[in-house]
Amino acid sequence: MLVEIDDVDLIPLERTWGAWVDEYWLRTPLYHDISGKLIFANPGLKKVRLNKSYDVFIAVCATLWDLPYINAIERWKDHCKISVCWLDELWVSDIPNYKYWLPALRQFDYVFVGYRGTVSPLSQAADRTCFWLPGGVDALRFGPTSDPADRAVDVYSIGRRYEGIHHELLTAAARGDIFYVYDSHASGGLTDVFDYRQHRELFANIAKRSRYFVVATAKTDQPAYRQGQVEVGYRYYEGAAAGAVMIGDAPDCDAYRELIGWPEAVIKIEPDGSDAIAILDELGSDPERMSAISRRNTKEALLRHDWSHRWNEMFRVVGIDPSPRKAGRDRRLKRLAEHFASADQRLTVP
Repeated sequence: MLVEIDDVDLIPLERTWGAWVDEYWLRTPLYHDISGKLIFANPGLKKVRLNKSYDVFIAVCATLWDLPYINAIERWKDHCKISVCWLDELWVSDIPNYKYWLPALRQFDYVFVGYRGTVSPLSQAADRTCFWLPGGVDALRFGPTSDPADRAVDVYSIGRRYEGIHHELLTAAARGDIFYVYDSHASGGLTDVFDYRQHRELFANIAKRSRYFVVATAKTDQPAYRQGQVEVGYRYYEGAAAGAVMIGDAPDCDAYRELIGWPEAVIKIEPDGSDAIAILDELGSDPERMSAISRRNTKEALLRHDWSHRWNEMFRVVGIDPSPRKAGRDRRLKRLAEHFASADQRLTVP
């Protein structure tokens, strides 16, 4: 999205023929490389040379697994005044497994990580100051087109879930009481799609046409992996931006209270689903409450969780001024938030 709203060049990376072999032979010993040098090797990608200078180089990594791909860009530090690495997802329990990968973080001027609980442990392990930069959403793409009472999908659930809640919703759907849309594959975000842009558009279109949107703490189905760490996942930003009434679990952590702490942001449901249908019936019987929740969720997402706000925070930390183009998006977000804040306005995006 930053490419569309600021002066940004996206550097495409491509695999060479047989790259999977090179990557396998690189990654296998990486976990045991006490020299800390292998992490700076190219894992079989076509080499890229920058042909101009930049104010800032931003490497966005979904996880530490993506870190070696940066090595395909030759001598990038010579062309960039400031360098940033943004690690979207990194759990504290993973840090010891990647201890020989961490030296690569020291080549950047700034390191951001998406989970608040990881900031301090990663700063210690990598021997450098790291910053918290949570996930976000394209709030304009997900913006609602109708009042919750007029939405075709009753309940939408995507990604990780509580099986108890899922079972109760399935049972209600089998009775014909609700129209329930949910994931039917087990591999989650690792599933290949025909076109990632179309996939996100489809996701947004269903979300903004759903009355209720199921949310759960990040990696809620893997407590052993989390080891007590509680974080806010992307579903909260997406459900709020879509103006759906979010149902499920409100994470008990400071990040949630800071990011999503407005009234009735999430209507809590027991993990076993025992009260799910009763709560849906109660909410459905009060259209004014539903509309108020929807408007508030949309407004807060526009003001807090659009990707533009995340880039603003990153730019603030590194000392970069946003371009006039980007400022235009911020003004539009604020204008739409004011629209949804008014109880007298219909829930349509101008």
